[in-house]
Amino acid sequence: MTRQRVSWALLTVLVLAQICYPLTSGDTRARLTVATVVLGYLLAVGHALLSRGPRTAAALVAVATGGGFAIEALGVATGFPFGSYDYSGELGPKLAGVPLIIPLAWTWMAWPAWLAAARLVPPGLGRTALAALGLATWDLFLDPQMVAEGYWIWRDATPALPGLPGVPVSNYLGWLLFAVLLMGALRPLAGPAVAVTDSRDAPMFALYLWTYFSSVLAHAVFLDLPASALWGAVGMSVAAVPLAVTLGRAGRHDGDRPQPRPQRPGVDATA
Repeated sequence: MTRQRVSWALLTVLVLAQICYPLTSGDTRARLTVATVVLGYLLAVGHALLSRGPRTAAALVAVATGGGFAIEALGVATGFPFGSYDYSGELGPKLAGVPLIIPLAWTWMAWPAWLAAARLVPPGLGRTALAALGLATWDLFLDPQMVAEGYWIWRDATPALPGLPGVPVSNYLGWLLFAVLLMGALRPLAGPAVAVTDSRDAPMFALYLWTYFSSVLAHAVFLDLPASALWGAVGMSVAAVPLAVTLGRAGRHDGDRPQPRPQRPGVDATA
């Protein structure tokens, strides 16, 4: 329980930081963005460590953080697989043209996306596919929002999804490609501890659902990005809606279970 409280506490701080995002602008918003990503990273890796142990946490860092940096560096240098783009200097220090917080963002959402898929789908290719979709469809919110802020820009943003100018379709396909590779590598490297979910994972399920529903609301109401609100709502619903339904049903079933009656002192419970 103490370990779970750590995750809930970090999640609470993260939620408060994200609530503040629409209320800021300029350098303050950029710094808040960096702080939010760092919080998300600590939350995801910390939960993996506390709930599954060092092997799982190390695998998550190696695959999502290390792999995320490698694919971003490749993308900046060659234009593959996302398209040709450049990062601004507003997101902190860079290495090989990539802000150091970018691979942290991959890690932040990769872990809850995996756990959501593990909660919904039996082991196998279907689980890997859903985990990859659960991560990649988040970008239907993320990229339009970050491009609108000027944090990165594409040299050629065509063809683009309707209503989402500035972000080429190749970017979303690149996200999906890497997400499949990431999720495919995570399971064998992390070991059997990631094959099942349990009550320890409640903070990560809450993180995934908060990200989904808060992103729809923020884009539609506060950030003036109605198209990305719609695209993201449809895309990320592939994992988020079944997860919400499954957790809701489980909660109702737990509430319907008869509770054992307390025994009076000195009374044999078997009598």
